[in-house]
Amino acid sequence: MKNFDRITFNPAVMGGKPCLRGLRVTVGTVVGLIASGYTFADVLDLYPYLEADDITEALRYAAWRSEEVELPLVAA
Repeated sequence: MKNFDRITFNPAVMGGKPCLRGLRVTVGTVVGLIASGYTFADVLDLYPYLEADDITEALRYAAWRSEEVELPLVAA
């Protein structure tokens, strides 16, 4: 995985979905808001404990994840 300092995974937080800095805000929530037309400022108003860099990293992570290719393991 690329270096994403603000993306965290914890099975006890939001079911292990990728979140921002261990907070209960998922990457999917942030990306969905931006995709729906919300601006960075709008998202920061909704979640004042987030930072603009969190939003940028969520978008970077989503873009990277959409390009990732998962291959099945083949038993030898």
